[in-house]
Amino acid sequence: ESHVRCEEGEKPEITPKAYLSLLIKIDTFFPSSQLCSECGYQNKEVKDLSVREWECPKCHSIHDRDINASKNILQQGLQLKLASR
Repeated sequence: ESHVRCEEGEKPEITPKAYLSLLIKIDTFFPSSQLCSECGYQNKEVKDLSVREWECPKCHSIHDRDINASKNILQQGLQLKLASR
């Protein structure tokens, strides 16, 4: 049974059941905001939540804390999904 409903010419509606199949649990202690989403360097100096933007000392990419963390969480989720196949 499809969990995506859509009439021709309309925007698809994804049901709550479909979202559940997309959820992947990431470890609570995964250092998402400390990892450079470009090169993977772990910068432990940015553990302090008041640090909102930082530069990677390895590749010099500039990161917004939340955007960088979201990229790392997405990447980790995709890796876990592939590993579970």
